[in-house]
Parts: sequence; C-alpha cells; structure tokens
Amino acid sequence: GFAIAGGLSGAIMSMVGFNSGAETQPEGAIEGLRAFFSGLPIVGTLIAMYVMRDYDVTEERAGEIRAELDKIQSTPKSSSYYQTDKLLSFTEIELNTYSKFDIDFSNKTSIDIKKLFSDSLGSGLHGLCFSPYAEGQNIGDTLSESQIRKRMDVVTNHTKWVRSFSCTDGNELIPKLARENDLKTMVGAWIGVDKAKNDKEIEKLISLANQGLVDIAVVGNEVLHRNDLPEQDILNYISRVKEALPNIQVGYVDTYYQFLERPRLIDACDVVLVNCYPFWEGCSIEQASIYLKKMYELTKSAAKGKQVIITETGWPNRGDNTKDAHPSDINAMKYFLNTNNWTKEENIEMFYFSSFDELWKIHHEGDVGANWGIWDKNEKLKYK
Repeated sequence: GFAIAGGLSGAIMSMVGFNSGAETQPEGAIEGLRAFFSGLPIVGTLIAMYVMRDYDVTEERAGEIRAELDKIQSTPKSSSYYQTDKLLSFTEIELNTYSKFDIDFSNKTSIDIKKLFSDSLGSGLHGLCFSPYAEGQNIGDTLSESQIRKRMDVVTNHTKWVRSFSCTDGNELIPKLARENDLKTMVGAWIGVDKAKNDKEIEKLISLANQGLVDIAVVGNEVLHRNDLPEQDILNYISRVKEALPNIQVGYVDTYYQFLERPRLIDACDVVLVNCYPFWEGCSIEQASIYLKKMYELTKSAAKGKQVIITETGWPNRGDNTKDAHPSDINAMKYFLNTNNWTKEENIEMFYFSSFDELWKIHHEGDVGANWGIWDKNEKLKYK
C-alpha cells in the first residue's frame, strides 16, 4: 500500500512539473498539486454520492446482508428449524404418492395458479396465525391497538379464527379486537425460561378467558422443542389453567412428534394442538401434502379419541432451502391450495402460518423465517 501510494505521488509530482531540487517551484506545479490532493477527493466523493443516490439500506436489506455475512463466516449447517426427515423415524413414505385432494399443476401457468390461490383465499380459512409485529419491532416490544386493528381488518374476511401467541405487551388486545370482528380465538400464553413472566402470562390468559375473549386456551408454544422447560413444568402449567378455566378447552402446542413421544401431554390436554411443517423436514413440494397428511394421521392415532387441530403449517416464498424443500412464490401458493383443499374436504381444523411477514424472525430462523406470510410486512397480498 505504501509502495503504491508513493509511486502515485511521484507520478503526480512529475505530471505537474514539481522539481524537488529547485529552490522555488513553478506556479503551475503548486496549483497542480493542490488540484490533485484537494480537488480529486472532492470529485471522488461527489461521484460516490451520485452512484449511491438511490441506495437505501432498509432493515429488511440489512437483515439480508447480515444473513449473507453469517453464512460466509459460520460453519455450514442444516437450515432446518425442526428435525429434517423426522417423520421417517415414525413411518415410511412411499415416493411419488399424492393426496387425492392435490391439484394437478402440470398444465397450470403461474397466472392460473395465482387465480386459484385468489379463489381459495377468498373462500376463507378455518384459522390464521396472527402476526402482529411491524417492521423494526421485536418480541417483547409493546404493540399498539392501532397496529393490531390495522392487520385485523385485513384478515377478518378471510378466516373464522385467529391464533395469538402471548397475553402481554399488547398481545392481549388481539382477542379483544378479534371479538369485535366476530372472530373466534385461540389465545396463547407464552411460556419460556423466565418463570415470573410465565406466571404473568398465565394470569393474563385466565383473565382474558374470564372476560369471554378466549375460545381455546393455549399454555405455551414449542417449549419442549426449544428445550426451555422440562415436560413436568408444562404439565403443571396446563393443570393450573384447566383448574382455573373448567369450561374452556385447554391445550399445549408443540411439534406433532413431541406428542408422539410424550403421551402424558395428550393425557393432560383437552385438545391436541400440533405444528406440522413438511418444509422444515426437507420435504419437496410434490410430496408435501402426503407428509402433512401423515403427520396428522399419526397424531390422530395417538390422541386417544381427542380432537387434533393443526395449529401451524405453511410454506415460505423466500430464503434458504431445507434439503428438498424450496421457497418460492409458486411453491407457497401450491402448498396453500392443497392444504386448504384437504382440510376443508376432510373437516380438519387448521391454522395457517402465517398472516403477515415478520422481519424479527430472521434472528431466530435465518432469512427464510421472515417470509411465511400471505401478506407482506406492509399488509399487501403477496401473490396476485
């Protein structure tokens, strides 16, 4: 670097006629040096400003850059948030088998698929997972009534139920505003490692239920999957809420395989609430319907006659692949169409994940985590 700088300085001095041996320098030499060493940096700065005039680093773009840097700097690992191919440890899946409710997309253009998606969404869903956090917000930030109302107005005509995940920090407004729109509610208390916060969540859940704002009460979401608490702690929380709310169905949400491996969870719950994601297990879009159906059937057979509700399932449109599962607009629409068809035809209650894109999920699930919404972060329908 020093050699290059020295060489360039010498070239510049030669160009302007600078003579190091002269007692006085020609006026042109002095003016030339001033031009080079003062004028050129200014010109370079102006050029850079012009080139960058339309470059805007939003939080979304910053998140993408951060994710790319993390990829470069970290040891490659599976992108799956769940356990890839976990279903295959419980059952066999015959390749090239399809659900009878799947649409034949072989002769469909992207325009055809968008039209089918629009019609299916227009016909409505049983339930939607409600995504309240706007750009720039993170878990724990306080939600305003106006931002929840804005998004509730978007989903109201497309679903019968909404599912919320917490009862504090403004999330308690979600069931209230859902009721104002004649929607039913699955209301969750967020349970984690902080037991004081858990108590606050449970107390608020019970309070909301006593106000008539809760149709199904949920005690925790994927607590076992995250290894936040032991099973017995969760069972104790469930028992506490059931005792306080004898006339309301009470359950706990986790991945379907947690219930297959932990029968005491099924015994403790009034209703079995399972998250089922063929995407996270690395399943191709062509086999995704069969995977989802198998996940549901296995849980149903283990549920001891209790109702099973799919509390989350979906497909992202952007982000990293998980094995054979590829995010794209077309795949997201295909999964939505086939899932909505199957659950309606079989009268299966399902909450689709998710309503809106949420950028905070980048920090937990990578870039793919922020792209599960039917609507984007600005409440605009993504597929039209």
